[in-house]
Amino acid sequence: MGSPKLTKETMLAQQYDARDNKLHLNEVPIPEPRDHEVLVKIACASLCHSDVMLFEPNDQGLILGKNPVTIGHEATGVVVSTGSGEAASNFKEGDKVGFICAVECCYDCDPCRKTHNAWCQTGKTKMQGFTLDGYFAEYVCVDARATMVLPDGIDVKSAAPLFCAGVTAYHSVEDCELKPGQWMAIIGCGGLGHLGIQYARAMGYNVIGLDIADQALEEAKKCGADHVFNSKTDNDWQKKVLEITGGGVDAAVNFTASKKSYDDAPAIIKPGLGLLMIVGIPREPLQLNALDIALGRYRVKGSNNGTCYNMRPAIEFSAKHNIKPHLTLYKLEELPKMVELMNFHKAQGRMGVVFD
Repeated sequence: MGSPKLTKETMLAQQYDARDNKLHLNEVPIPEPRDHEVLVKIACASLCHSDVMLFEPNDQGLILGKNPVTIGHEATGVVVSTGSGEAASNFKEGDKVGFICAVECCYDCDPCRKTHNAWCQTGKTKMQGFTLDGYFAEYVCVDARATMVLPDGIDVKSAAPLFCAGVTAYHSVEDCELKPGQWMAIIGCGGLGHLGIQYARAMGYNVIGLDIADQALEEAKKCGADHVFNSKTDNDWQKKVLEITGGGVDAAVNFTASKKSYDDAPAIIKPGLGLLMIVGIPREPLQLNALDIALGRYRVKGSNNGTCYNMRPAIEFSAKHNIKPHLTLYKLEELPKMVELMNFHKAQGRMGVVFD
C-alpha cells in the first residue's frame, strides 16, 4: 500500500445507533488531526466481541459516549497526515501503523503506565469505538502516543486483530508466568483464543483447547493445540483434562463471554498451584467461591486489551514468532452480517474489513 492521498471531505462509517439498536452505514466528515494525533487511512478493521456487547444488555460497565457512534476498536492503517505536536512528529506520511483505542488519557500516571488507561488518574479516558468514533470507517484520528509503526513481517492488511485480540491474548498467556512444558487450557478458541494458542505454543506450553463450536476446535488444532474438547457435547471433558495433565492445568485462560465456562473452569485447575486468568466479559457478574480463594484452591488474575507500553512487546513477539490471525474478510456494508455470525458462534478466527 502506497502513501494515501486525501481527496475528499466525507467518508463512509458503520455507526451504532442506540435508538434502534442497529448499525447504519452513514456518510460522515473525515476528521482532522489535533496536535497530538495522526490521521490514518484504515487498511483493515476487525470485529471484536466487545463491539457486539453494544447491542446487548449488560451490567459490566460498557458505556456508550455518543450516539450514533462509529464502532470498532481493532485496526491498522497508513498515516495520511500528522498534527503539529512532538508525539505526532515521530510519524510521517505513508507509515504503516497500528494503535490502541484508549484516548484522552495522560499516558503518564501509574495506572496508565502499569495497569490500564481506563483507570487514568485524570478520569478523562475515552475508548474509540464506544465513547468516541472508532475504526469501521475509511479514516480515523488516533493518538500518536498510542500508535506504533509496524515491524517487518507484519502485514498492514491483515494485522488489525493483533492490536486488541493479539495484545490481549499475548499478555493473558504471558502473565500466567508458566514454565515451558506446563499445561495451559485455552477456553474459547475463536477470535482471541486461536491467537492465545499460538502464543502459548511459542512460549513452550502444552495446550488444551476448549470450545462449544467444532469449527473453533478445528482452528485450535491448526494453531497447535495438543488436545481439544467440545465442552458442550463431551460429557467427560473435565475428567479427560485431569487425566491428560496429571491432576489439572497449571493455568486456564478464559477468552469467552460465557458465565458457565467460568463456573466450570475451577474443576480442571490444579489445586493449590493453578491460575484462572479472566479475559472474556460475560453479561452477568462472575460468582467465585470465596472459600476456594481463601484456602488457595486456585488463584485469579485478569488481563484485557493493553496500553501503549505493553503493546509493542506483543507486536514484536508476533513478528518474531510469525503469529498470524485467521482473518475472514468482508465488505464494510457487510458488518451487520459479521455481528450476526459472531452472535451465533459461526465465525472462525477473526472477521475483518479491508479497505482499498
